[in-house]
Amino acid sequence: MKTTIIPIGNSKGIRIPKAVLEQCNFSKDVSLEVKGDCLIIKPLKRKPRAEWEKYFENMSKNKEDKLIIEDQLEIDMEEWEW
Repeated sequence: MKTTIIPIGNSKGIRIPKAVLEQCNFSKDVSLEVKGDCLIIKPLKRKPRAEWEKYFENMSKNKEDKLIIEDQLEIDMEEWEW
């Protein structure tokens, strides 16, 4: 695909078609990387589990933080050799 670099204020930019943005899962923020003479644009990935603390606090406030499965492990260690 060919596109033209256009002036945007004191900078330059390119127009990326909507279909390409959707195919690459680009949203508002992206990561730019230069390799040799190539510019690589990647979707900015969110940090995994970044907002878990907030959700856990809400679960606790709503009393939704009960165990789903028993977390105790019963092991008969009398026959184990140490």
